[in-house]
Amino acid sequence: MKVLVIGSGGREHVLAQKCSTSKSVDEVFVIPGNDAMTKVATVISNIKETDHALIKDFVIEHEIEWVVIGPEQPLIDGLTDTLADTNAKVFGPNKEAAQLEGSKEFAKKIMEKYNIPTAEYQTITDKDEALRYVETCKIPIVLKKDGLAAGKGVIVALTRDEARAGVAELYVTQKEKVVFEEFLDGEEYSVMTFVNQEYAIPFDCIAQDHKRAFDGDQGPNTGGMGAYCPVPHIPQAILEETNSKIAQPIADALVSEGINYFGLIYIGAILTEEGPKVIEFNARFGDPEAQVLLTRLDSDFVELLEKTYNKEPIQLEWKEESVVGVVLASKGYPGSYEKGALVEGLEDLDQYFVSALKLNENNQFVNNGGRVMITIGTGNDIEEAQQNAYAQVDKIKSEQLFYRTDIGHKAIKAKNK
Repeated sequence: MKVLVIGSGGREHVLAQKCSTSKSVDEVFVIPGNDAMTKVATVISNIKETDHALIKDFVIEHEIEWVVIGPEQPLIDGLTDTLADTNAKVFGPNKEAAQLEGSKEFAKKIMEKYNIPTAEYQTITDKDEALRYVETCKIPIVLKKDGLAAGKGVIVALTRDEARAGVAELYVTQKEKVVFEEFLDGEEYSVMTFVNQEYAIPFDCIAQDHKRAFDGDQGPNTGGMGAYCPVPHIPQAILEETNSKIAQPIADALVSEGINYFGLIYIGAILTEEGPKVIEFNARFGDPEAQVLLTRLDSDFVELLEKTYNKEPIQLEWKEESVVGVVLASKGYPGSYEKGALVEGLEDLDQYFVSALKLNENNQFVNNGGRVMITIGTGNDIEEAQQNAYAQVDKIKSEQLFYRTDIGHKAIKAKNK
């Protein structure tokens, strides 16, 4: 079997690795991939993930059996629809279904209609109206750009001044669609769910992401500065409640709306005093959650895709270990940053996944984006996995990278209470 993974980041790196270890897979291709993926896949760097027609030609010419779409943009742009008349099975929702991530308002309306627990909200499309709203609304308030923003279009305003500044930032023009949400207080966690219409199989291992740029959950929101799994201080009963109140209901709701969803639904959840509520849905694996969850997953990944496609029973198998992943990012991220700085020491690492490294003319790795890579540590518990992850970080030599030093701190703090 031949598998094609679409994307170039750390999430796609781990997806390619998992596919390459499947007993049924002969060859894995990645479009466009990156220079660090060559050990697990054939990298097709001369086709962009936006070149849907060329991707379709590649799928047909190479007789690809499975296409796994990693990032959100190709899903929103309809790559799954473009590949519908090939012989390949595509893991990733079509353009209509991908609105679940592509439009915050669309997701909110679905949750409201089908009583799926989430924050109360209001959509405001005029900047002046938004400025009037933040003068009287309850504070804190959460502002979310309606469309895609790579994990950075969310502002948690703790004061009215911050709310005014958030309006100024998100309303680039007078007319923008911004969702204003009630602030929810509690522990955040991520649940991945295989979905094929009404068939929904959530992972029975959850992960916790670290969105803020700096230690202690300070600084601006990012695409994620690290993650770990499992999350031992969130009990199994909460996961079961999340599944019964969110995972299965959203799958059923999409069917009721006549939307054919096949792929993965990421549930960004928060455990409030009233129980689990939805912060956001994504139409694909989270990054960096995928890197830690798929490292811990012991099941054959492509076999899971086949079973989801056929709506067959799934029993997920997990390694008896904890996993911590620490993201190294370019200094200045999530704002502006410089590219082209040397990143050395990769040959000394045990396990890592790359988002934004490329080889220069001297065959040396240099940074090529915001979040650059993630080092993986495993251990008998989160504390040991954390130590091993940072031992990997210490082997990386670069003047241009920074990272948080407290990934996994909530689990360790809960354990030591």
